[in-house]
Parts: sequence; structure tokens; C-alpha cells
Amino acid sequence: MVEVRFGLGFLFLFCSLVFGEGDSGNQTLRLGAERVALIELRSSLGLRGKDWPIKADPCLLWKGIECEDGRVVEINISGFRRTRIGRTNPQFAVDSLVNLTLLASFNASRFALPGEIPEWFGFRMQSLERLDLSSCGVRGVIPSSLGNLTTLSGLYLSGNSLTGSIPLSMGQLVGLEDLDVSHNMLTGSIPSSFSLLGNLSVLDMSGNFLSGSIPPSISSLSNLQILNLSSNSFSSSIPSHLGDLRKLVDLDLSFNSLSGSLYTDLRGMRNLQKMVINNNFVSGTLPAILFSTLIKLQLVNLSHNNFSGVLPDSLLTLPQLNILDVSSNNFTGFLANTTVNTDRTGTLFNLSGNTFYGHLTPILQRFNFVDLSSNYFEGKVAQLNTLSEKNCLQGVPNQKNLSECSMFYTNKGLQFDNFGLPTAPETPPDKPSSKSHKNTIILAAVIGGIGVILLVALVCLLFFLCYRKRGSVSQSGNQRGNGVRSVPMPTGGNLPPSNASASLDLSRVGDSYTFQQLHQATGDFNDSNLVKHGHSGDLYHGVLEGGVPVVVKKIDLQSIKNDGYLMELDFFSKVSHIRMVPLLGHCLENENEKLLVYKYMRNGDLSNALFRKSNQDDDGLQSLDWITRLKIAIGAAEGLSYLHHECTPPLVHRDVQASSILLDDKFEVRLGSLSEACTQEVDPHQSRFTRFMRLPQTSEPGPSGTPSPSTSHDVYCFGKVLLELVTGKLGISATNDASLKDWLDQTLRHISMYDKELVTTIIDPSLIIDDDLLEEVWAVAIVARSCLNPKPSRRPLMKYILKALENPLKVVREEHPGSARLRATSSRGSWNATLFSSWRLSSSDAAAAAPSFPQKPDVGASGLKKVETSGSQSHTSGTKSNGEHSSSRRRHLKDIFPEPEPELPDIEKQG
Repeated sequence: MVEVRFGLGFLFLFCSLVFGEGDSGNQTLRLGAERVALIELRSSLGLRGKDWPIKADPCLLWKGIECEDGRVVEINISGFRRTRIGRTNPQFAVDSLVNLTLLASFNASRFALPGEIPEWFGFRMQSLERLDLSSCGVRGVIPSSLGNLTTLSGLYLSGNSLTGSIPLSMGQLVGLEDLDVSHNMLTGSIPSSFSLLGNLSVLDMSGNFLSGSIPPSISSLSNLQILNLSSNSFSSSIPSHLGDLRKLVDLDLSFNSLSGSLYTDLRGMRNLQKMVINNNFVSGTLPAILFSTLIKLQLVNLSHNNFSGVLPDSLLTLPQLNILDVSSNNFTGFLANTTVNTDRTGTLFNLSGNTFYGHLTPILQRFNFVDLSSNYFEGKVAQLNTLSEKNCLQGVPNQKNLSECSMFYTNKGLQFDNFGLPTAPETPPDKPSSKSHKNTIILAAVIGGIGVILLVALVCLLFFLCYRKRGSVSQSGNQRGNGVRSVPMPTGGNLPPSNASASLDLSRVGDSYTFQQLHQATGDFNDSNLVKHGHSGDLYHGVLEGGVPVVVKKIDLQSIKNDGYLMELDFFSKVSHIRMVPLLGHCLENENEKLLVYKYMRNGDLSNALFRKSNQDDDGLQSLDWITRLKIAIGAAEGLSYLHHECTPPLVHRDVQASSILLDDKFEVRLGSLSEACTQEVDPHQSRFTRFMRLPQTSEPGPSGTPSPSTSHDVYCFGKVLLELVTGKLGISATNDASLKDWLDQTLRHISMYDKELVTTIIDPSLIIDDDLLEEVWAVAIVARSCLNPKPSRRPLMKYILKALENPLKVVREEHPGSARLRATSSRGSWNATLFSSWRLSSSDAAAAAPSFPQKPDVGASGLKKVETSGSQSHTSGTKSNGEHSSSRRRHLKDIFPEPEPELPDIEKQG
């Protein structure tokens, strides 16, 4: 009876909601239909009852729901968490939105919506004014039907995995004001129809694979204020017609392949505050009239181009200039000795990597931090917080030698001040001193000859002894590891023979797919599904029968002349670890084309996932938060530590970079690009001989460009990945060119275990960190520097790097002396020595060299500011004198990084 009454009551309540009473019947009917639509959306997206309580009025108590006159006009689920059941199989399931006919805004940013944007969005949501799907895990192409949403004013699709080209129909969005498609995998060019978007004020297409030219028609966007085309593959010149964008405030064309020069016609951008054109191939001189017109410029970055000539006075005296970076160009000449207003101070002035010369000018006094490195300045440095290595300055270490400086100034027809040192007059040699000198030379030659003979004899003896023991060492080598899994792999990058597939147990490397299945899954390998061109094959996104998303690697054996795919199959048949990307299967039936199938990683790789959309950031971008970055670093270190220390013999990845670190929907790391993995070369005789002779060692790529099969090479590359996480600079882990070396030299100067504040000058400016997180960033930077030691034998083992990343605060914080029993070890063989060998100066050297950099830049709310120091005492909170601080820090690090255990391979010494 109670159940009957309850059922009748529920039916009455439902009827009253749907059909209503009296004069308000029509509106109640609409409310009932929209409530049902919201409940369906709540179910399909797996939203928590805490956010959308089912018994409450959605217009009053549901988070993110806005109503007008009882109708839903806005839905904001940004950052919401799914229920436990909803997280198991998240889908882009929003079909019930079609019943919300007055919906004007749908914001699902940072909410997982894996899947494709449905085509009906452009046909059924005609009232939509704002659509935000940024960082939702959306994939596929941008549907052309979105061009029908003529009422749309804001479209945000950044931070996803969208592929294909931008549809021409987007030009129909004549009311569009903000368009952000940054950090996807879009290809093609900028549609010509974009010239019709007359109301557009923000256009961000950065971080894609767009190519071709920047169309001059973009100058018709008269209301444009922010234009960001950075990190693409545009290869045209910078259109002079951009000068027609009179409202433009922020221009970013960095990290492309732009050429040509800067035109004077660009002076039409009179409101421009940011000009960022770094890392291109732009050349020519800087037109003075351009900067005499763009007087509102605050940030100018022209670094890493091919500019030449002198810096015009109009650039140096811009009244609001805060940051000027012209490093790594071909600028030359004296700096203009202009009159400047030193009351108006700036943050950064970077002239490094050019050919400036002469004495320093008052312009430097405007900036809190100045980098003059690798020029030909002479005289003395009076400016505080100045990097001035590789110049011709007086009383400053690490300068060019006297002959180089003198020759340079002589060729310029100028007089060099000879470092301010008097030249000693030449004195004619007298005969007695000459005879004595000759006898000394003869005696030294005799002693040296005897020493060389003894040394050769000793080397031959050692060579003979090592050769006799080589067989026994080789036999016992594979028994080390105390039960660690043995993984026989190709050594030194030698590939297996072409018939090796017959010996592989393919049942252990996933399912076997047919050629037709994978062609259908990838749309016949359509370019719209192309993820990227890999060095071992092209990667395509696909969906198998049943809706399983995958990535298929297509290996064309006619263009890739090796059997690297067999190495990868052999690897997966013997290695299984949670940090390796899952190999789901393969297709080897075609003689000239092999296909490997991997699990789809929803967040792509680190190089594409590092930056995300932010509604609060004026620049429209922010990087992944530090907690996520550290999680990624630890995950990658776990995978490499497994390869180096849990496999016998040790395995070398050989392709450690941001694009090899894949991220699932929870930003858990899976290592990819495993086609180059092989065992480390171990030659006991060679390593002993090398150590005895102290011959130079290296694990970097040789003349052929092939990475050395050494774990220390993985460590070096991982150090670049850590720097990429700390600095936010994209692409440094994927290159070894000369510009990277210059950048590393400059960046590593800002990493000191004695000064936490110094690292703030290189931290990604979009990171929001408190003091505790700053210490973590500082510690990770210290670990990165130790990984980048130019001597492979001085780099730390990956297992100790993992330990450091799991406890970063222990790297930089001092403990009470009685809190732990400190290990007494020799400094030469300990991690402590390995870590500190990355620094060019010891603690005592640093104190002695302090005058070259007496005051460290301190970043506060207003940018860089001066920090007063006195003598050798540091006034940084929590520090003591240099020696005491160093001793405590060193003792503490010994607890974190113990001595390498003797039974493990001595990876550090195998270069």
C-alpha cells in the first residue's frame, strides 16, 4: 500500500512539472522539458550529485547553471570532476543539449570530453554565443557545420588533439570576437575566408602544424588586438600589410620559419605593446623609423634570427621598454650613447651572441638584468646583475683571450685598451740564461722520454691482463642483478636480420590485425588523421571496430631502409612495464609496409600538452601546473630507471625527448619512440683502458648522428626534458644545434645550489608557485644541471635521479644534524661528487668569483629587482656562510643519493 501511494505521489509530481496548472502551463512545460534534458546531461557526462543535486532546482542550486525567465541560458562545467563510474568510460555525450533551445554559453574547459565535436552542433544550437571546449581531450576534425553558428562571439578549442585543416566555413562567423585553436595538431594554411571576420579581436593559432604564408588579407581584421601564430611552420615573409592592424597590442610570430625583413610599413601598429618574432630566419637591418613610431612597445624579442647592422637609437630609447632581447643575431657596432631616463627601469636587456664592441653605455643602467655574453665589449663592468662572459672586459673571468680581442679591434681600425694592463717591454736575452734554459729543456726531454716508455709498457701489461680475464668476465656478467629479469636485445644499435620476424613470438606482442582493418580505422591513412611524421614511421590516429581509439605507426620499408620495427617488436615481447606505451598489435602481412598499433594517449605527448588555455591569463596561455609537471618528470624517470637498472643487461632508450613522453588522460607517463632501444655496450677491457688513459669520453651523437648506446646519453637527454619542464621553453629536448648549446650555457648559469632566487630568472613565467613549490622547482633545476654535465662519467644514475624527484625538497633543505645518521663515504665515488661535479665552481671557487656576479636577480611582483649583499655573507633566508651552508647541504645530499651499489654496473664510468 505504501509503495502504491509513493508511486502515485511521484506520478503526480512529474505531471505537475510537465503539464503545470492554470495560466502558467506553457512556461512550466518548457521548464519540465529542460529539466529532463539537464538530468540526461548529468547522466551521460557522469556529473556528481554534489554539483548537480537531482532533487534541487537547477536554476537555483546547480553549479554552473544560469537561467533567465526560467530558461537555461548558460552551462559551465569547467573543471568539474566525473563520478567514479563516469570516469571509467568518459564520452563526448552531450546530445541532450539540443533540447536547450535558448542556450547561449556552454563552457566545458578542463572537463574530459574524449571524442569528436558532433556535426549537429552547427545545426541545432543556433542560440550559442560562446563555446569553450579547451583542454577537453577532443579529437578529430573541426566540423564545417560550426560555420552556421552566426551568433557565436567566442570559440575556444585549444589544448586538444584536433587534426586536419581549418574549414573555410569558419569565415561565416561574422560575429566572432575570440578564436583560440592553439595547441592542437591542425595542418594546412590559414583560410582565406578569415578576412571576413571583421569583429575578431583575439586570434590564437599557436602550437599547431600550420604552414604556408601569412596571408596579407589578415590585415583586414581591423579590430584585431592579439595575434598569436607562434610555434607553427609558416615560411613566408612578415607581411607589410600587418601595419594596417592599428588596434593590435600583442603580436607573436615566434618559432616559425619566417624570412625576409621588417618593413617600415609595420609602423601602422601604433598601439603595439608586444613584438615577439624570435626563432625565425628574419634578416636585414632594423628600420629606425619603425621604432620611433611604435612608442608603446614594452616587450621586443628579436632573438635567434639573422638581423644585422646596428641597433637604432629609437629602439634603445623606447619610453616604456621593459624587456629587449636581440640575442643570437648578427648585430654589430657601438651601442648608441644616448641620453636615457634612468627613472624608468626595465627588466631584461639581452645582447648576447652578437658582435657589439666598444665601452658600455648608460642605456644599460635602465635594466635590472643585462646579458652581454659573447660580444667584444671592452673596459669595465659597473652594472650590477650582468652576465658578461666571452667579451674583452677588465677584471672579469671567462673573457676572450688577448690576441683575439686585439685582432678584432685592429681590424676595425680601433685601439684596444689591452684589458687595462701595461705591456712589459721586451728584454734581450743574455747568453748565460739562454744556455741554462737550453740545458733545462734537454733534461726535461730525457725524463719525459723515459716516462713515456714506462707508460707504454704499463699499458701493454694491463691490456694483456684484461684480455686474459675478458672471457671470464663476459660469462659472469649476465649473472649479476640478483634475479633481475634478463632482456637479450640487439647491442649497440645493431639491427636484427631481416628474417628475424620468424623467430619472434608474435603472440606476446598483441593482436594481429589485417591490413584492411587498420586502413578502415585510419580512414585509409587520411592526412586529416596524421598525428606526426616520426623518424621510424608516420603516426596516424584511428578508431578500431568497437570504438577503441588507437595510434597506428605506418612503416614504409621502401623509404626507411632498416628493420627497426623488428627491434621494437622484440623489445615489447620481452619487456613489460607500466611506463611503456602499450603495444596493442601489429600487421606484418604487407611486404613493403608494416603497421604497429598502440594505445591512444589522450593528452598526446609532452611537447604538445605543456601549454593549456587560461581564461584568467591576458596572454591566453598558461602552462601545466607544477604539480603535473613534477608528476610527469617522476613518471619518465621511473620508466628510464626500469630500463637502466631493472633489465639485465641495461637497456638504453636513445630517443629521450618531450615528444617521446606520452601522456594518458590522467597525465600518467608512457614512454614511446622505442624503435631505437638497445642494450648498452659493455666492454670491460675498453672501459678499463679508457679510465686508465683518461681518454675523453662522450655519449652524444657521433658524426653519423646516431645516439650512442649508453645510459649516460639517456640521462643527458632527460636533463634537457627537465629544463623544458622548468623553463617552459618548447623544443630544447628535441635538438642539439648550436643555438641550443648557447641557450644551455646561458640558462645553466642561473642554476646554483647556493642561491634559490637566481633560478627565478629562468622559470616559466606562466607558472604560479608559492615558496614551497619554488624550492621544488629549484631542486629539479639542480638535478637537471647534474644530468647535463658534459662528462658522461659525472652524470648521476637514473635511479638516483628518480629518488631526487620523488623527494625534491630534501635536495635543497637542510636537516638537523641529529635527524639522521650521515653516511661516511668518499666524495669521489658518491652521488654527492657526481651532483656537484656539474658545477664549474666549487663552493670556495664561487666565493672567490663572487665579484663577477655579486648580486643575484630577485623576481617579485614587479619583475626583477636588486638584492643587496655584503661581503661573502648571504642574506637569503635560511642560509649561513658559504662554507657552512655547503657542508650541510653536501652531507644532506649523501643521505638522499647513496653510494652506487658495487654489484650494479658502473654506468657512470661507461660514458
